[in-house]
Amino acid sequence: MNRSREQIMEKVKEQMPEKRWLHTLGVMETSVRLAERYCADPVKADLAAILHDYCKYWPIQEQANIIKENGLPQDLLDYDKELWHSHAGAFIAQKEFDIHDEEILDAIRYHTSGRESMTLLDKVVCLADYMEPGRDFPGVHNIREIAEHSLEKALIAGFDSTIGFLLSKGKRIYPLTVLTRNDLLMQVSDN
Repeated sequence: MNRSREQIMEKVKEQMPEKRWLHTLGVMETSVRLAERYCADPVKADLAAILHDYCKYWPIQEQANIIKENGLPQDLLDYDKELWHSHAGAFIAQKEFDIHDEEILDAIRYHTSGRESMTLLDKVVCLADYMEPGRDFPGVHNIREIAEHSLEKALIAGFDSTIGFLLSKGKRIYPLTVLTRNDLLMQVSDN
C-alpha cells in the first residue's frame, strides 16, 4: 500500500458529502468493534470500511464504465445502481491505492450484495454497513441486538430488511443477495 491510512481517509472524504463521510466513520468504528468481537482482523476491517463507499458518489456512467471495461460482473448493470459502487470501489481501491489483499477487496466488493460463503471479514463489513450508529430505519435496533450474539443471524435480519424494502418498491432483487441469505440460513441451521 503506497499511502498511509490518513492519506486514504482524506482521499475518501473528498469523494463524498459530509453525511456519507459520517456514515463511513460509523462503519469504520462498527467494523473494528465487530472484528474484535468475532476474531476478525481489525486492521483489515478498518481499511475495508474506510474504502467501502469510495465510488458511491461517482457519476453513475463512470461506475458503469468501470464495470463494463474491467471484466466485472456484467449482470450488475441489470440491477439497482446502488450495487455498482461496491464492485467499482474494489477495482479502484486496487488500482488507485495499490491494495492487493483479496480479503479486503472482497469485503468492499460484497458489502452491498453479500455472497455465498462470505468470509468473516465480508460479514463484519457488510453488517457494519447495515447497523453503524448513524443508521436509523425500522428494524435496525433489532439487527444491532442480534449482532451481539451472531453475525450470521444479524446479517439474515439485514438482508430480510433489504429484500422486504425492494419488494415493497417493486424493484428487482439481485440474485446473489438471495443466494447469500439462503447460504446464511444454512450456516445458522448447521449450528
